[in-house]
Amino acid sequence: MIDELVAIFDAHGDRVGSRPRSVMRAQGLWHASTAVLVRSGDGTRVYVHKRSDSKDFAPGMHDCWAGGVLGADEDPASCAERELAEELGISGVPVRPLFTATYLQPPVRAHMFAFEARWDGPVVWQPEEVVAGGWMSLPDLRARLADPTWPFVPDGRQLIDHWLTHHRPTDA
Repeated sequence: MIDELVAIFDAHGDRVGSRPRSVMRAQGLWHASTAVLVRSGDGTRVYVHKRSDSKDFAPGMHDCWAGGVLGADEDPASCAERELAEELGISGVPVRPLFTATYLQPPVRAHMFAFEARWDGPVVWQPEEVVAGGWMSLPDLRARLADPTWPFVPDGRQLIDHWLTHHRPTDA
């Protein structure tokens, strides 16, 4: 596997350079990531998937965000579109910015750019990244998240908790 160059940030969210992904992980460097919440066209369901065991962060856990680390020369929207296409096979759909958040659970330190996409078409997993998935209603997702034993990625949990807290039913 190629050790790709990823963008490195400072604690304030300013881009300060790039490093190989392995160095970023090993040294716990500040970086940025994108996360795309895939909702059905009517907004009532969210796509939830299980990550492969080969992921370098939170392997084998569930997530409702498709995304990843910004490449050395990438902007957040381009990264979000790329990751959505790579992980779930969804392309040609607009990604709408939602909010940004900081995830600070050393050794992981990231500035997270959250987006939303609406999609009713097929979902095609990249097997190296996703091993299972399906649509879940918002009430079912809330119920699953209330179960502390459900293995859900920690940064994704922080994002979805924020989104669910600020989401209004009229946002559907």
